[in-house]
Amino acid sequence: MITVIWDTWLKPGAEQEGLRLTRQVWSDMRSFEGYVSHQIFIDKDAPGHIIALAHWRSRADADAVREKYKDSDTVRRLTPLLARPRERWVTCEDQAT
Repeated sequence: MITVIWDTWLKPGAEQEGLRLTRQVWSDMRSFEGYVSHQIFIDKDAPGHIIALAHWRSRADADAVREKYKDSDTVRRLTPLLARPRERWVTCEDQAT
């Protein structure tokens, strides 16, 4: 299993709609092959900063869904609300700890 971390910064004034659309993205992910679970974190010091941790069966699954979903209506509506492009990290848990 892998964890994909998405770092999102929204423009001032776009926090509510940006969060709504982010929630929609992750609700949609439930229907894709390889999706396991997700968590959304809202920065208490910067409400326009959202971090999503998504667990996937494999990197191939996560990458395939990213490619399929990148032109979705939800992403098209979210993109103009971004203060900067979203960052994405593909990670795995350190099993030595």
